[in-house]
Amino acid sequence: MSKLPNKWLVVISVLFGTFTVILNNSMLNPILPRFIEIFDSNAVAVGWILTIFMVAMGMTMPLTGYFGDRFGKKKVYLTGLFIFILGSLSGFFSSTLSMVIISRAIQGMAGGLMLPIAMALIFNSFPRHERGLAVGVYGVAAMVAPAIGPTVGGLLIQYVDWPWLFAFNIPFGLTGLILSAKFLERTETHPEKKFDLVGFLIITLGIGSVLFALGRGRTLDKLMDPLNLTLVVVGLLAIVLFVFYENRQDDPLLNLSVFKVPTYSVSILVTSAASIGLFSGIFLLPLLIQNVYGLNEVMTGLLFLPAAAASGVFMSIGGRILDKKGPKYVVPPGLAIMALATLGLGMLELSTPYWMILALNTVRGLGMGMGNMPATTSGMNAIPEHLVAQGSAMNNIIRQISSSLGIVFFSIYYEVRRAQISAGGDIDMQAATLQTLNEAFLVSAVVLLIALPFSFILKGVPDEDEKQA
Repeated sequence: MSKLPNKWLVVISVLFGTFTVILNNSMLNPILPRFIEIFDSNAVAVGWILTIFMVAMGMTMPLTGYFGDRFGKKKVYLTGLFIFILGSLSGFFSSTLSMVIISRAIQGMAGGLMLPIAMALIFNSFPRHERGLAVGVYGVAAMVAPAIGPTVGGLLIQYVDWPWLFAFNIPFGLTGLILSAKFLERTETHPEKKFDLVGFLIITLGIGSVLFALGRGRTLDKLMDPLNLTLVVVGLLAIVLFVFYENRQDDPLLNLSVFKVPTYSVSILVTSAASIGLFSGIFLLPLLIQNVYGLNEVMTGLLFLPAAAASGVFMSIGGRILDKKGPKYVVPPGLAIMALATLGLGMLELSTPYWMILALNTVRGLGMGMGNMPATTSGMNAIPEHLVAQGSAMNNIIRQISSSLGIVFFSIYYEVRRAQISAGGDIDMQAATLQTLNEAFLVSAVVLLIALPFSFILKGVPDEDEKQA
């Protein structure tokens, strides 16, 4: 490993940690019904295992820019990874549902520190014209882990007790900790930097309220609950207040001036659409395979593996194209491919063979790999170097919210629309479910197609020789 250039050792180091964080979260998704039985609880209480992670991570992310500037990005990342390992140990030794939820909150706070800083560390180690490939390799963690997590979690729960879902993280986390301590580069610190406490309290209230409401509102009744509606309104008002407040600060918690850069703003729009596309598939495809075609969880898991592989391979290819040609040659084609494959999933019939669905989802993964991370990289390349950590934090926050919105929307759409179709009386439940899922995939495709024209606005960075000329 020592023969690798140090900048690539940085990528490998953060890859271990962030892959573990994201994989752990997606591993637990299919296991929630088992927790209901284990702890003799209900779906609402067990749902906190996912909700608390999402809320804790979203509320911690706004701090990463300040912490990275104040204490150094390497120290913040190592601290986050160490806290994540502690959360995993706590989960492994938990004997009650409350302890599991507390452990997940600890893991969420750690993830909130790690994910934005990981991207900033990579950007700190690579020149602009090499970042596409570097982020493409790193993006395996961000894009592949959610796809293979349910398969890994499903296999583990069949052969070992549930605490090992937490223990599974520890060897990878420790490996990432050792590599990161050795190979991550120290960054400049600013001990004089002041903490924007008021801004932090406002944005924590805003993001926390919105994510908490989305985490609870997976059905129409729950979303329309007065408490949830109040949380959404309060959260949105707090976010608007935060924007006005931060724009008047000399040293803001999050420097919102990055949104004045068109390429960065468009990259946020594109990656949000791609995230909705990704998580719509993660939510809808298991329903399709199990409820419509009557196949088991193993066949469901296998459906995601080729897509994950295609996403990883074409993320690296897309990154290389980005470095050499610019975003217009990779992001629009990636979005178009993903949208077309999603349209294909919206036209399935009861007679459609499994291999066809697998092929369409694999093509979706290919498009995701080409479109998502290159868009993120081009946006981050467009902002000043000293704002990379803050830009990464905002990118992750918005992606988190858009993913949650997507899951909530498709959950409610599935519930309401299937009931409407089946109430007609002329169609059985299997056909009603298929029609509902077809429509949901068409909606997901439309979201991607809406983002497609904007992706042509993305601009690359000039070659280093051109900038010096």
